[in-house]
Amino acid sequence: MSGAAGAPLTIGVDVPWVTSWSGEQVTGVAPCPSVDGALAIGQAERPGEGRPMYSRNHLFRQRKSVREMRCPMCGEPTAEGDRWTQTGRWTTAGEIRAKGLGVWLPPEFPDDKPLLDAGSIAPLHRACAERALARCPHLKGLDDRELKAFPGAWIVAALSVEARPAHALANVPRKSAAAVSFLQLIGVPDHDAA
Repeated sequence: MSGAAGAPLTIGVDVPWVTSWSGEQVTGVAPCPSVDGALAIGQAERPGEGRPMYSRNHLFRQRKSVREMRCPMCGEPTAEGDRWTQTGRWTTAGEIRAKGLGVWLPPEFPDDKPLLDAGSIAPLHRACAERALARCPHLKGLDDRELKAFPGAWIVAALSVEARPAHALANVPRKSAAAVSFLQLIGVPDHDAA
């Protein structure tokens, strides 16, 4: 695991903790502790093996980062007051519903309620966010590079795919089920006022 001029890459400094590595293959669908034993897409856990696959989150680490509010850069828990989003964008409950994620929102949220859609990226520590903004070419290219404080309340939405068994016999009925791929994070400002 080395970078430019053969210098070693350090997870949490040069490569975000949540990043997939080429040596971490998808393993299939099985119950997963990252989603309380529900079916989820699995992935081998071998950070540092192969080359980093920047902008491709490791499936298990992504879900763990959102569920446990772990910084995607260093992998350590974030504390209230030190949670920042680089890629989150302000939206409304109506826009979230229009994207098909309304099932995750409380029905009493009016369509014009402001929400912070962080997508699949959990908030970072401020120091980690600033380091990532300084080093990551993708983040440097964003139109909106403003760090936004993450609200103290949030909603986690499971993004699922249909999991079907591999083709076995044409005359055997195949069952399918939903399997969680990623978790989406939606910040809820002024939650008590909702």
